[in-house]
Amino acid sequence: MPSDPHQATSRRRADMVDRLATDGVLTDALLRDALLRLPREVLLPHAYVRVSGPGADPIDWRLLDGSHPEDRQEWLDLIHSDESILLQRDGEPLDSLCRGPVTGGHMTSMSTYTPGTVEALQVMRLGPGQRYLELGSGPGVSLALAAVLAGPDLTTGVERDAHMVAFAQRNLDRLGVGVRVIEGNALDGHQGRAPYDRIHSGIGVPCVPTAWVEQLAPDGRLLTTLATRTPSWPGQLLVTRTPTGTVEAVLTGRPRGYRPMLGYQWLSALGHRARVKADPGTARPTRLAPPPDDAHGFWLAAAYLAPGLVRDFQADTMTIVAPEDDSWAVAGPGDGTVRTHGPRDVWAELEDAHARWEQAGCPETYRVDLSDDTGIQHATSGPGPKALTWTLPQLTTVASQLPCPRSPASRTADRCHP
Repeated sequence: MPSDPHQATSRRRADMVDRLATDGVLTDALLRDALLRLPREVLLPHAYVRVSGPGADPIDWRLLDGSHPEDRQEWLDLIHSDESILLQRDGEPLDSLCRGPVTGGHMTSMSTYTPGTVEALQVMRLGPGQRYLELGSGPGVSLALAAVLAGPDLTTGVERDAHMVAFAQRNLDRLGVGVRVIEGNALDGHQGRAPYDRIHSGIGVPCVPTAWVEQLAPDGRLLTTLATRTPSWPGQLLVTRTPTGTVEAVLTGRPRGYRPMLGYQWLSALGHRARVKADPGTARPTRLAPPPDDAHGFWLAAAYLAPGLVRDFQADTMTIVAPEDDSWAVAGPGDGTVRTHGPRDVWAELEDAHARWEQAGCPETYRVDLSDDTGIQHATSGPGPKALTWTLPQLTTVASQLPCPRSPASRTADRCHP
């Protein structure tokens, strides 16, 4: 490793870029150059590492300080990895954090995992001279890359947390890339600098806010995660506006997506894990072999056609739980049976959803109609009576976006460690 710290971080960036290119994630030459030029350590000067295992309450963390010699190597490895970087607990101020162990609290801001950032920027085809809006911009990694690609003074971020706004703006100013970060509700976009050629949402939403579509310029592209109630089965929605003003939207199933907007509650199988292991349920024959993990078009449809389900990826065999109905299904292993428990036959619903998906032609993408004057948005796999169709949840059904209060555990356990 080079002794000069600047050479060391440059080498880390080069290794990261080479890895992304080798894995087939990074294909755009301009974005490759931007990644090599951007000193991400300026934007990510610290990082939380979770110490506790799943289900721990309160959670134990360790804060890495990139400026501290004992933390530096681990911090450099982390911020140049493919992992999300955890930056803020419970909306805390970010100008006086203390390195070392911390107990309590939940993460309220993080930097997106790098392959996700790269994919998003490539899908949007951001280029020189284009106005760019980032919604839920966090520490500003995507913003900085977008500014390198588009040019100075064309890139705007909207972030709800005042502490994160100040933190990101200060670090972005140090880079001199010409970016503005606005404190506000990402669901409103930012009318002051509209229209935008490219809009990217770093938060998942159940449907597309009207303001986002209205602020999209002709020939514009808008990219967001459509959050379902299960973190297992998200969708990626690409909205385009033609030169004549027509809006088109295509939804694709994805293995990962952005965390949902504040107030949108994911389901979790964690509270049922011990009970499922103790009593998997009653065995019965099934006509459905466990669908493969990469059948993203099916799993996305299942999130809507059989709502309220979540998969436990820590289980030995495919386990699907309906936590609000105290029901679950445990498939396999490969013997033509499934075990079910509870008042809701979870596996029968998946069997029905899979049969409908096959009858529709095993679609991998769906069209979303954003033109309904009532604001209701519909998804469909195509024309004909066998098409899969569903209605997206409206934003008004989601709880109000209120900041998470700091837990008593996090207030009493925050101490600086040398």
